Amino acid sequence: MELSKTAIPDCLVIKPTIFRDGRGYFFESFNEESFANLSGISVRFVQDNQSWSQYGVLRGLHFQYGEHAQAKLVRVLKGEVLDVAVDLRPGSPTFGKYESIILSEENQLQFFIPKGFAHGFVVLSETAEFFYKCDNYYNKAAEGGIHFADPALNINWQVPSDELIVSEKDAILPFLAEVTNELNKIL
Repeated sequence: MELSKTAIPDCLVIKPTIFRDGRGYFFESFNEESFANLSGISVRFVQDNQSWSQYGVLRGLHFQYGEHAQAKLVRVLKGEVLDVAVDLRPGSPTFGKYESIILSEENQLQFFIPKGFAHGFVVLSETAEFFYKCDNYYNKAAEGGIHFADPALNINWQVPSDELIVSEKDAILPFLAEVTNELNKIL
């Protein structure tokens, strides 16, 4: 596995070592010890999640507050998505900045998103199967979010706005400025 740093500290791109032959391919998608040795980050995942979505579906930007905050390791099993992580860590020099990456079944890249980030993705292919590991259990009472179209973030989702499919819940999420004081108290 190879790790690449992004412009936001602790957000990492992981490229697995893929072994191909006439039968297909094999790769180790995660190894806790190797990840810790390469990244210096100790993480233990406790929950796996998977979703299937069609083109234009945008899920996010979501996060968990306080003791329920989650680090995530995300990847695409089928199709292609634009994956986005927004730094919500109070006092961080990159607070309110985001990192985005194309994840696909072809590139087999994975994206590690540390605690203290909002996360979302949009499907760029006809359909996509999205898989992610979390280092903490989901807690409905601790969920939060930032509106995907927040002008302060200015995220280019690479799908025309009239083709986006967004849940009712995500469509009414607040802008970052509306939750900044809460983040300072809770994250």
